[in-house]
Formats: sequence, C-alpha cells, structure tokens
Amino acid sequence: MSERNTLSSKRISWINIVNASKKDIDYLKKKFKFFDIDLQDSFAHKRAQRPKIIFRPSYFFMVLIFPVYNKRTKTITPTEVDFFVTKDHVITLHYDQTHLLKKFFEELQADAQKRQNYLSETPAMFIYEILHKIYISKYPLIDDISLNINTIEKSIFAGTEREMIKEILQVKRNIVYAKKIMLGHKSILQDMINHKSVYWKDKESTRLFYDNLISHVKDMWAVLDNYLETINALEDTNNTLVSFRINDIMRTLTIFSVIVFPLTLMAALFGMNATHIPLVGVNNDFWIIVGIMVVATVAM
Repeated sequence: MSERNTLSSKRISWINIVNASKKDIDYLKKKFKFFDIDLQDSFAHKRAQRPKIIFRPSYFFMVLIFPVYNKRTKTITPTEVDFFVTKDHVITLHYDQTHLLKKFFEELQADAQKRQNYLSETPAMFIYEILHKIYISKYPLIDDISLNINTIEKSIFAGTEREMIKEILQVKRNIVYAKKIMLGHKSILQDMINHKSVYWKDKESTRLFYDNLISHVKDMWAVLDNYLETINALEDTNNTLVSFRINDIMRTLTIFSVIVFPLTLMAALFGMNATHIPLVGVNNDFWIIVGIMVVATVAM
C-alpha cells in the first residue's frame, strides 16, 4: 500500500514515499516538474536497476541499491532507494524492505527537536544522515555472513562435508551478490561531492562527511573480499575431503569386486549345462567346489 508523508522546516522538507503508486509519481511530476525518464526509473522497481546519479538543471536524481539479508532463507536480496533532491526538498522513494527509513521518518515526526536538528541542514547533509544510517544498518548483514562462514568451517571438519556443499555455495552466492549490489556506491558518492552545485553549503565540510560514507563502502567491500577468499578456501578444503571420502568408498568397492570376481567366475563355470565338467558328479563335489572358492577368496 502506498504511503506519502512530509516533514518540513524553514530550511528543507522531506517527502518520504513508501511503495510509490502512479498517483505519487503524477504528484511529483506536477509539483516539481521532474523529467519523465527519471520518474519512470523511480517507478521501475519491478525490473533490474543499477546505481546511478543524474544531475539536472533544478535537481539531481540518484538510485542506490542496498543488500537485505533474510535470516529465514539465508539469502540476500536487493532493495532500491531513490532520491530526488532540489535546493529545498529531499524526496525518497523506497519499498517495504527498507524499514529503517520509515522508522527514521517516524522518529523525526514524533520529536520536534530532533526534526529541527536534522532538517536545518543542507539537502546534501540530510542525505548524508540518511545514507549513514543505512550503511551502519548493513554491518549486521556482514556479521551474519561471518557467522555462517564460521559454522561451515566447524562443520566441514566434523565429518559433514557433503551436507556443507549447499551451505558453501549459498554463502558464496550471498557474498558475490552483496559485492555486486554495492559495486557502484563509491563512484556515485564521489560524483556527488565533486559536482559543483547549490546543494552544498560548505563543500569542504560536506566532503569530510561524504568521505566517511566512502570509508564505510570501502570497509564493507574489503571485508566481503576477505570473506570471498575464505569461503573459496573452505570450498577447496571441503571438495578435497569429499574426494578423499569418495576415494575410500571406491577403494572398498574395488576390493569387494576383486574378491567376488573369481567366485562369480567359478559359479558361472560350474553352473554351465556342458557335459564332462571336472569335479561335477564325484563324491562330495559340492564341498570340493566350495573349498576351492574359499581358497581362491583367501588368495585374493
């Protein structure tokens, strides 16, 4: 269900739209004269998006994708947050997965002093506050991946190599997917602080804050890189242990095959309907043949 709420101060206004409908898009077009192509992109959550920032004469439009971890299914899915920023408005569009933004809006709505503190800054600084909260909220996702890797490592050496194959591939997929989602963040943040615009009140001061955001992105990327190397090493170890286990099984089966082969051959020969088969028909012929089989088995 669509929700559109507004918070205002003397400096800027924040319009937060959850699950945007066509009515919300038409409202933005009529009130702010945003370009159709940007509005279509902000309404394109059902198709694949990519992080980007586009500067227009009277506003800029930014799309950022963030990873969301589902503890029940142990999978990572992308969630999109779109920003339209003018000199006195910040408009955010997102969907049900981004609960943090909705909670932040409700906090400012309930606390007049906090609302005044946040909305008295420039649009760039308010976006920094939003992005900083989102990036901080992603560290538990990194921690969950770390815990999954630790669990896999213990399980591998506990004799459950075959069961760990699926777990390893799932964690590996999550790491690669998280890296893919975070790929464009650093360049977009750098484009923001390098762009000459009315959105920056004190560019040098703002740059320091955005450098902090870039540091968060670099840290997460470095940790994910390290986790990818670790899970690749664990995958190699697990594959080696599985191969050893398979080799042991094949060796046992080979031993049984070698032992049983002469018995099978003798049973086939003495079971033929040919006449004048040696030993057949003499006294105690059955026990003689069995004795030969036992000797052959011991010999093998």
